[in-house]
Amino acid sequence: MKKLLSVAALLAALLTGRAQDHAGIPTPVFDAKPEYIDLYWTAWEQARDHIKYQPGLVQPRYMDEGFRDEAIWIWDSEFMVLFCKYAPKLYPGIETLDNFYYTLHENKGSSLSVWHPDNPPFFAWVESEYHHFTGDDAHIRELICDKRFLQKHFQLFNTMTHETVFPFPISNDGVRIRYKGIGYEWQSWQSGMDNTPRKRAMPMLWVDAISQQALSALYISRLADLAGDKAAQKEYKAKYKELKKTVNKYYWDKEDGCYYDIREPDLSKTRILTPASFWAMLAEIPSRRQARAMVEFALKDDKLGGMVPWVSVARDDEQFDPDGDYWRGSVWLPTAYMGIKALEKYGFFDLADKNAEAILEHMWRTYAEYEPHTIWECYSPTRPRPASKNSSKLHIKEVKADFCGWSALGPISLFIENVLGFWYVDARSATVKWNLHQSCRHGIRNLSFGDITTDILYEDGKVTVISNKPYRLQINGKCRSVKAGENVFRVK
Repeated sequence: MKKLLSVAALLAALLTGRAQDHAGIPTPVFDAKPEYIDLYWTAWEQARDHIKYQPGLVQPRYMDEGFRDEAIWIWDSEFMVLFCKYAPKLYPGIETLDNFYYTLHENKGSSLSVWHPDNPPFFAWVESEYHHFTGDDAHIRELICDKRFLQKHFQLFNTMTHETVFPFPISNDGVRIRYKGIGYEWQSWQSGMDNTPRKRAMPMLWVDAISQQALSALYISRLADLAGDKAAQKEYKAKYKELKKTVNKYYWDKEDGCYYDIREPDLSKTRILTPASFWAMLAEIPSRRQARAMVEFALKDDKLGGMVPWVSVARDDEQFDPDGDYWRGSVWLPTAYMGIKALEKYGFFDLADKNAEAILEHMWRTYAEYEPHTIWECYSPTRPRPASKNSSKLHIKEVKADFCGWSALGPISLFIENVLGFWYVDARSATVKWNLHQSCRHGIRNLSFGDITTDILYEDGKVTVISNKPYRLQINGKCRSVKAGENVFRVK
């Protein structure tokens, strides 16, 4: 094993040649682990390097996923928005989505391949999360009322088939989604989980596909309510309720206490456990009793938990690979982030924060111990190193390096939201909710939402807040009124 670099040595290496101006990006404070802050800035710098300019796109300045230069990917782009929201003036996360909306729904064409038009369809959730930071109601009204892009994409996912042809380049294997009444036939590449062990149960109906549609219906309804479109709000609330009923009827396994894919011939549960099951929880489908059962079962150490949680298939699965082998055990930041946000939906904040810190520590240790010192596409589930992509005993191929890309979700979003604890920000209501659970000096400076910019810092039982405008700061459930200027609050 390579010797662990000292924090001071790695910091010196990071600062050498570092040229990015950090203005416009929140600055975290975390005295317990200053190395996390180094990783945080590395993620932003790698993400900056993936801002591309491509003539012929609706939005020629866009976020590239870091995998293929000639293609754009729906689900990579959706996830990248969830860290770009912290610096919306610098990183074109939300703008990137226009390259799918206008290409798929207004035939604007594309100079790059839309690699899988039937990638996971959760635009509405992402748009809602981004709107919390911008408060841009006009953008939501355009999406819902004027262009109806979110509704159109919901319908497209239901109507695409193997024979669907698009007037722009797509992936070589075409479309593989097919709606079957109580769910969706799909393929692993289209689902995003390329070589997942779930494939061995095919033909089947995929739990993530129907749950992502439920998630979309839920958030289309909420955004329509915000936009004042009562008809769309009512329509998609009804669609959500029907999908929720279907998922609970066909995909819930009472014996294990978990949602699974179902085999198409007899609708039996596959019992192949992956993070895909948690899309149902993110979509608020389980009852609180079901959610607790699911957490107690699925996040056990021999399932998706363990020292590094959110492995891509249960550790006791026959195809689990200790080196990762891509989606056969690797820890992927997008599905880990999704699962942690699902836990928050049901109040499992302590577990969510513990999971996030374990993943961030694993990313940091890999960064410090493994060369090249970078952020990877996915991670080994057993040791601090990148995952393997082809798990032959004779040849192990590394996954992609410098992958920010969606792997920035760990050093940026999980760090801010779970390790530091700023789990909820909302520009419209001018509210920040802080789960203050660290004892060291910690906080965040230059956090912006709407037209508010604030510094929040905890030290020795005292919270100091500086803001340009008033807002509400909820600390562990207790609301404090922040005034423009400096504020000091005592906390236990």
